[in-house]
Amino acid sequence: MLFPKKVKHRKWQTGRRNPLKLLRPETRGTTVAFGTYGLKATTPHRITSNQIEAARKVLTRATGKGGKMWIRIFPDRPVTAKPAEVGMGKGKGDPKHFVFEVRPGRVMFELDGVAEPIARDALRRAGAKLPVKTSVVTR
Repeated sequence: MLFPKKVKHRKWQTGRRNPLKLLRPETRGTTVAFGTYGLKATTPHRITSNQIEAARKVLTRATGKGGKMWIRIFPDRPVTAKPAEVGMGKGKGDPKHFVFEVRPGRVMFELDGVAEPIARDALRRAGAKLPVKTSVVTR
């Protein structure tokens, strides 16, 4: 699982809940930069480190020894939660896990060194492990 080694702030502020801002397309990381094929998000969502790991396992199996894979997202945002059956008040909960907030247009994974049908199938299966709708893009 991916998580930061060291963080400047243990807990982040929640952020505004404006759904229109989430629908705005991403401005960074929107093109396939390293590989030949990429998995691009088409909807916004928070992706946890467990979900990134599940998608990585699918892609690693497909690429084998010949191919190369890049993970273009890193979960650095802490999500806090209070334990079950704890009353209101007494401060904010402890960090539970880390997420990456994906907006539409972000290329999350890239592949190279494998045939096109294998790459497309692997990226499609990796997209099924994620809570966002995805599309396979080429360079």
